Amino acid sequence: MKTRLLRSCAASLFGGAALLASAAGDAARADYPDRPVTIIVPWGAGGGTDTIVRFFAVGFEKALGVPVTVVNRAGGNGVVGHSAIANAPPDGYTLGACTSEISYFKTMGLAPLTPASFDLISRIAEMPAGVTARAGGRFPDLKAVVEAMKSEPAGTLTASGSGIGGPWHLAIAGLAKMQDLPADTVKFVPSQGGAPALQDVMAGGIDLFTGSPVEAKSLAEAGKVKVLAVTAKERLAAFPDVPTVKEAIGVDWTLSNWFSLCAPPGLPADVKAKIVAAGEQGHADAEVQKSLRERGITPVWDGPERFSEFANAYAGTAETLLKDLGLAK
Repeated sequence: MKTRLLRSCAASLFGGAALLASAAGDAARADYPDRPVTIIVPWGAGGGTDTIVRFFAVGFEKALGVPVTVVNRAGGNGVVGHSAIANAPPDGYTLGACTSEISYFKTMGLAPLTPASFDLISRIAEMPAGVTARAGGRFPDLKAVVEAMKSEPAGTLTASGSGIGGPWHLAIAGLAKMQDLPADTVKFVPSQGGAPALQDVMAGGIDLFTGSPVEAKSLAEAGKVKVLAVTAKERLAAFPDVPTVKEAIGVDWTLSNWFSLCAPPGLPADVKAKIVAAGEQGHADAEVQKSLRERGITPVWDGPERFSEFANAYAGTAETLLKDLGLAK
């Protein structure tokens, strides 16, 4: 009798404690956010992702009503920072800037990370690839490049702009596939980024730069390189005279590097809803839009559902190309 009574009292106490804890958690979420929010950028300070996220953070901070701090966690070709995002507490106070690499980390055997490893909030910007050659060289337009791809032995033409398997590698591999050519028709030479790759193009060591035209803008304006086409659905505002791939050769091939707002998986629904609403409001801020567009960056806000669909489709495209390139593990 006494034992049953003690058990009953204990159950009541533990049950009450659980209810109190649950109520406290609900209250904490109801007050979200009540302290600063951190966005982890998996790449170095001053780079493209860092720049885009810091512009976005200006509007996001206004909308959230609390300070938003951008923290760089570079290393491991993006694996370090993305892992930190995926493993952070899903409370809304640590968010991340997931980039296109989450679509193929696992395919390349770099990390067990996929789009499903994150709570995807929305893309915030994209930068289409382009095909850029030395000004005054043998490639006056994209047609000349395609003719060379078809007539010269595989590996004769060279391109660069990122590491092996990166988005700029996929851009030229996909263009080859759209011509019914092997994905590795153009030999891709890895580089530490756009600047050194463009220097190699100007020096004649590399035939093509397949990174974002934004990185080539100043050199193009100086007449040292020529942007032949962009892998976008529409011409870029920063390059109104440069045709899309479809306009240049009649092939509908598009590919962009993209940048997003994401979170650790398992965000409470009410917290996620507040982040989505504040993100959309902050992204629409006139200052944010102006800062991105002035630099040739295309602002995007597609929200959780459409972003998830996009990321999964992108992962499928990347997996196919990486397999064709012999880079899938």
